[in-house]
Parts: sequence; structure tokens; C-alpha cells
Amino acid sequence: MKHSFTKSNIFRKLTALVMAAAVAVSAYGAALTGSAYNFTPTEYNDDGELEDIRLYSESVYMVNLTTGETIVDINSDVERAPASLTKIMTAIVMLDQIGSDERMLKETRVSAGTEAFDELYDTGASTADIQPYEDVSYYDLLGALLVPSACEASNIIAINVAGSIPEFVDLMNEKVEELGLEHTHFSNAHGLFTQQNYSTAHDMQIIAQYAYEHYTVFREIVNMEDFYMDPTDYHPDGTYLTNTNYMLSSYSDYYYPRCKGIKTGTTDASGRCLASIASDGDFDYMIVTMGAPMDKLPEDYAKGSEDPSSVYADDVIYYNLLDHIHLYNWAYSMLVSTDFINENSEITDIPVAYGKKLDYANLRPAESYSRMWPVSVPVDDVEQIITLKENVVAPVEIGDVLGTLELRYEGETLAKIDLISTTQVERSPIKTKTKVVKSYFRSNVFRTTALIIIAGVVIYGIVFFILIQRRYLRKKTKKKSS
Repeated sequence: MKHSFTKSNIFRKLTALVMAAAVAVSAYGAALTGSAYNFTPTEYNDDGELEDIRLYSESVYMVNLTTGETIVDINSDVERAPASLTKIMTAIVMLDQIGSDERMLKETRVSAGTEAFDELYDTGASTADIQPYEDVSYYDLLGALLVPSACEASNIIAINVAGSIPEFVDLMNEKVEELGLEHTHFSNAHGLFTQQNYSTAHDMQIIAQYAYEHYTVFREIVNMEDFYMDPTDYHPDGTYLTNTNYMLSSYSDYYYPRCKGIKTGTTDASGRCLASIASDGDFDYMIVTMGAPMDKLPEDYAKGSEDPSSVYADDVIYYNLLDHIHLYNWAYSMLVSTDFINENSEITDIPVAYGKKLDYANLRPAESYSRMWPVSVPVDDVEQIITLKENVVAPVEIGDVLGTLELRYEGETLAKIDLISTTQVERSPIKTKTKVVKSYFRSNVFRTTALIIIAGVVIYGIVFFILIQRRYLRKKTKKKSS
């Protein structure tokens, strides 16, 4: 890498909204709800004891793309300067607007005047040494944008795609709205300046996943260790560019074979940022980190002295790369897909009133539940809490929801699963009538009626007694007078 200076249509909007929802959340069945349990990454020390992995980045968001699970979430919704992670959105808007066919991108050549370069002089911005009015293909601009993080490529793309940089930025923010991102706003196409240019680790993960899954050409370029730009009048031998993501560089101490991209970002305001993806053929993970230290930490000077062959002996340490390598090593060595609940297993019985032949129903989970889980944490540590409906009355049909099963770990709910009946319980007419009769005699209505009848009998008795007494007194009085 060289340094030459120190409206989308409605259908596409709806489609983007749907895809953003799919990217942002895992899909659960109607009967099952789960929460993203936030693991604390650990590793075994020299004494064989588990200890927390030191992470340097201020914001971390890690997802398992294969299962849709959030694995690690540290300050992922804190708004920060994204630096050159901004260029991922620049690539998205470019490919949205002009198409992503590789042949077309290679055949279409564009250029820009000084308006694409003036703001970059004397800033130390990353560049691919593209010159004013140099004709470059869109494909090479995309490579320059994503591999060495060339800022002039961002502006040349913006001017040619939208007519001006401000109009292109408007398209970027329209895409932000389409993706439903509430903590992201862009003010330029390169991320160099930070005023009103902010995002979060969570939002940037959604953006990175969208780009990676939608555009083959994006996916291929971000996985390149180096990139060759075609010859031009200014560069008759072409231009050789190296990737700023050293996890892709086989000659680097940060090389990580499973890494497939994606993009670095670095400014004094943002610290070291990185969006990356890794795959072992079974599980794909994506990580976005923001705010790793720019300067070598004091404690790492001693580490470098102790081990001169380590990265800690270098003058510059890429803490963002270290974080991603440690997280991937942890995930691939310590996390396994673990079954917690099988939908065919019987969980419990529940009493059923008025049953013809049965007075109970068997319950099973509406769905199975499995997730990535650390091998260091026993499955038995996950608590199962069963809650059953009260006063269940026949008839009960197979599939009726009669309770819930909650899985909890360290006070946090992992999932809530409906418990459904595997038993059909018919209603008994005789039991129903008997129950109705018994219920009537135990009811307040019966007690009130009985009291009224008894009171009536007592009153009638008293009245009758009084009448008899009066007749007796009359007869007695007549006898005396006669």
C-alpha cells in the first residue's frame, strides 16, 4: 500500500427490511422463546485452571451465523466512531446502485477530479495511490476500498455513483433506515472524519453480514490477502495492494487460517476496529470489535522482553486482531452444539378434571432446544423450571398447551418452551353431572337457598304458633263470658 497524502425503490426497501430482520435476530418457533446468553470467554492457564480471556476492545459483538446465536456481547450498543468500517456501507450502496456483476464492474471505468482528493491531503489517510482523473474500473475501486482501505476510492465511488459525496451519503443513511439501524449515521463515505459518523458493534455486524451474504464480489474481495489493480496511464505496471487485515496474511504473526475477511478501521478517535468472519466448515462466526488501543500497553513491553518472538515484542500491536483470534480460538475449542431438550421426551403429567377414562395428561416440549454451549459448563447446571396450568378440565386434545418449561442458567432465562399434551382426555358426562351436583351443594347459592328455606320454615312456624295461640285465647275468652 502506498501513501500519496500524509432512492431505493419500495420493493428493495421492503426486501431489505425483511433481510435485516433475518440478520438481526434468530428465528424461533411460536412455542419457543429464547434470549441471547452472553458468555464470558475463558481459557485454561498453565496451571490448568479456567480464567477469563483478556479482551482489549471496548465494544465486542460476536455471533454464530450458522445458528443465529449471539455469543459475546460487550457494550455492543454503545455508539462509537467506526473509522473505515464505514467503507462496508460504501460498498453496499455502490453495489446496490450499479449492480454487482463482476464483468460489468471490471469493464466500467470512472475517474474523479480534485473534489475527491482535496479533503484527504495531509491527513495520513490510507490510499491506493489513485490520482485525480485516473481512469479506474469499479472493480479495482472496490478492491482499493476494501483491501488497503483507500479513502480516495471511497470518494471516487461516491461521486460517480451519486453525483456528489453528500448525495452518496444520503443513500448510505437511507440504507441505514432500510436495515432498521437505530444507532448508526454516516457523514462521509470513508470514515476518516468522525463528526456525525457513528455506529455500534451490533449495527456494524448487521451491516457486515448483509454485505457478506448479498454480494459474491464483496465476499471474494474481502478474503484476498492482496489485490492487483489493472494498469492505467498513471500506473502502467498496475498497482499492488496488501490487505490491512493481517489475519489473512500467511506471512503475518496474526495469520488465522479460518478467517475469510472482512475489514479493518483505525483512527485516533475510534481506536482499532475490526469486522471479521471465520469458518471451519461446520460453524461460521462473525465478530465486530471497536475501540481497541492504538498504542502498545505498558505491561506488554515486559511480555515482549520475555518472548522476543511474540507479537508483544513489536513496536505496534494490533489489539483488535488479537481479540478476534482469541475469540475464534475459544469458540472453536470450547463451544459445542448441545441438546438441552428433546421434543419427544415426556416431561411431566398434569391432573385433568372430568376425564372419562383418564384423570391426567402427559406433557412434552412443543420443540427441541439446543444451542452452542461451553464444554467447561455442565449441562446439569442449567435449571429446568416447570409451570403448569391450574384447574385443567376435560376435554383435552393432543397438542393443547398446558404449561411451560423454562431453562435458566445463573439467573438468566435461556429459553421458554410450551408444554403440550400428548394425551387426549374425553369429558365424562356422569362425572360432569355428579360434579355439578356436588358443586351445587357446596356452593354459596345452595347455602343461601337453604338459609332462605330454613328462615321461611322458622317464620312460618312462628306465625302458625301465634295464630294457634290467638285462637286458643279467643275460645277461652268465649267460654268465660258464657
